[in-house]
Amino acid sequence: MARSSTLAFLKTEPGAGLVMTLAALAALALANSPAAGLYFDFIDGRVPVGVGPFFVSLSVEAWVRDGLMAVFFLSAGLELKYEVLRGEISSPRRLAAPLLAGAAGMVGPAVIYLLVNLGPGGDLRGWTVPTPTDAAFALGSLALVAPRLPRALRLFLLTLAVADDVGAIALIGVLYSHGIHWRALALALAVLAVMLLLARRRRPPRLAFIAGFVLVVALTINSGISTSVAAFACAMAVPVDRRSRDGESLLRAYQAALQPYVAYLVLPLFAFVSAGIALSAHPPGGWFSRPVWGVALGLTLGKPLGVFGMVFLSSALKIGRKPMGATWSEMLGVALLCGVGFDLSFFLCGLALPADQQPQVRLAVMAGSALSLAAGSAVLARRQWVRDQRGGADVFAD
Repeated sequence: MARSSTLAFLKTEPGAGLVMTLAALAALALANSPAAGLYFDFIDGRVPVGVGPFFVSLSVEAWVRDGLMAVFFLSAGLELKYEVLRGEISSPRRLAAPLLAGAAGMVGPAVIYLLVNLGPGGDLRGWTVPTPTDAAFALGSLALVAPRLPRALRLFLLTLAVADDVGAIALIGVLYSHGIHWRALALALAVLAVMLLLARRRRPPRLAFIAGFVLVVALTINSGISTSVAAFACAMAVPVDRRSRDGESLLRAYQAALQPYVAYLVLPLFAFVSAGIALSAHPPGGWFSRPVWGVALGLTLGKPLGVFGMVFLSSALKIGRKPMGATWSEMLGVALLCGVGFDLSFFLCGLALPADQQPQVRLAVMAGSALSLAAGSAVLARRQWVRDQRGGADVFAD
């Protein structure tokens, strides 16, 4: 029975968040232990991969970031396409407030980061780092500490997190794609076009889309375009209303197949190779530099100010509304949870800042995310307790 309960928990969002947390803590412990040399040798070790004319030699960390994380962005794209076309956020009326809040929740941290980094000692390049929300941690925490709060809160947070993913992918594509190799890009686009043609068939072959995704990502690694953009484009090519020969929806089948690998392999491994920070090092500008403060304050203050402020403003202007049945206190708790950046903030840190600045900024991501998680969880747990004391009905729509 105990084993069954443990497996059931691990399949939930809180379970996935716990695995990522343990992976990050393990990396931090190893990086500051006598085994630190082995850890850094592992993540910096070169891994050559060659098939025919394709040959790339990258570090383990780079393969995880550019290769495995493409699977995460594919999964995020599939989820977005299904939810918008067939799922919980397919209604335009439900989209306005969380989409606006998602945009404001990216602008708020960026503005705070830029304000903190104006002047000597600042580095304006890192403004994208505090902009994302980690959906697994945020949704997992909501499910764990306040499972009986209105379901509309989870829907709001899910929509906002998906919008954040799209925003992050757009930033990556616009800001961090450079030195484009047109031949590799043309070949990737040709493969993507074949995938779109296959999507028009009544019974598209399931393996063709898998092979197409692998080819597009492999070609994109050599093209100068971020693999996150390529993976998202592949997700958009998968039809939502087509079924394979066994009668199962292709898109839903891919979602179900990818979810455990993303939750328990891709994201934990990315956390493991990203969170190993040697605290004995002496980074430029010190551990409390302007970029560090900009990221930490962007996550803990910019995120909730942007999200909560936009929901309040859109409600006042009648162009959106807060989640149905939720109070403003509960909305504040969800806005605080949005300050959990973690994996995607690590990802953007690796793209936006030079290597010698990344350790202290990644530590700031961990600290800011932990504070946001603690604050949001405390507010939502308190609101859950208040509702339970009133028999599940909240008579005060504060």
